[in-house]
Amino acid sequence: MPVIQVYSGPNCPFCDRAKALLKSKNHAFEEYDVKADADKLAEMLERSGGRRTIPQIFINGTHVGGCDDLYALHSQGKLDELVNPV
Repeated sequence: MPVIQVYSGPNCPFCDRAKALLKSKNHAFEEYDVKADADKLAEMLERSGGRRTIPQIFINGTHVGGCDDLYALHSQGKLDELVNPV
């Protein structure tokens, strides 16, 4: 089973959009609210190379990026490959 981690925050339309795409593909994910948890914010910053925008998404340890990056992978047909590597 893939490990998908979404660092997000409340009232974030990009976070909602990214999570909706993952849900539509029946991909379970762990979600971390970086607005409420300073440790998770620090973890996100370290893992993402300092990117502060949310969401920041990781699939099987690979940094995907944000919402637009996730949708780009999806439109290229590469999201399923990343989630379910051969």
